[in-house]
Amino acid sequence: MKRLPFASTLTALALLAGCATTPSTPPPGGADVDRSLTSKGQNSRVRFIVLHYTVSDLQRSIMLLTEKEVSAHYLLTDSSPPKIYALVDEKNSAWHAGLSSWKSYTNLNNSSIGIEIVNPGFTQTPDGRRTYYPFPQAQIDLLIPLLKDIVARHGVAPENILAHSDIAPQRKQDPGPLFPWKRLADAGLVAWPDANQVAAMRAKYENNVPDAVWFQQRLAQHGYAVPQTGVFDEATHNVIVAFQTKYRQANYDGVPDAESAAILDVLTAPKPKIAQPASAPTSAPATATAQ
Repeated sequence: MKRLPFASTLTALALLAGCATTPSTPPPGGADVDRSLTSKGQNSRVRFIVLHYTVSDLQRSIMLLTEKEVSAHYLLTDSSPPKIYALVDEKNSAWHAGLSSWKSYTNLNNSSIGIEIVNPGFTQTPDGRRTYYPFPQAQIDLLIPLLKDIVARHGVAPENILAHSDIAPQRKQDPGPLFPWKRLADAGLVAWPDANQVAAMRAKYENNVPDAVWFQQRLAQHGYAVPQTGVFDEATHNVIVAFQTKYRQANYDGVPDAESAAILDVLTAPKPKIAQPASAPTSAPATATAQ
């Protein structure tokens, strides 16, 4: 059978899903609904994309995501070549995020698309350290166009493509410190700190690392749910680990050092405002319109 290109396949699936969910005739006993009109005032429920690893092989991952009380919109396999399964219609909430928050949003199941990636996760070494497993290049090569397609359809902002550990740092580690976030950034999908700015800020903080109040405020500004206790407690440590596993993967020990402060500073610095051109004068004042 001839295989459709990736984008064409997603389009075909979307059309099929639309045909399945909006029948031309009402079900027996249902209301006769005219669907010929569409409201202008609406947008997608999707604000975030959350990435996970399955910590299971393919067969068990499929079982867990189709037969148990956990789900995701997409499953990206580790087969050769890898394959994407669409498990939950994007219009529906999948049960992948659990107790979660980012910025002012909570319960991110209701506002996100979840993507599970088949990956063993990590093994625990005798000395208590974790050994994580890398993600094959073919997996990421397939993930990137899927993400671009979702972003284009739902308008997801680059700062809202997240790790499970971002939205639940006290209990989750996935997709872990070997997930190639920089590749997603290079593809224009994820917000990333400028290396030159980070180097300049690191010199500033080298002999004067910010205190717990600063870290907690900046981490919260970035989006994390972090306690504002003014001390480097365990919960704050866990949030710093989550931050480092995304932006400073060479060292994710949770220590609030100068490099972590520099990265966080650059990511949370106010964005310069773009000057708007002056509007041409009008002969008469505009009439205000009620909204």
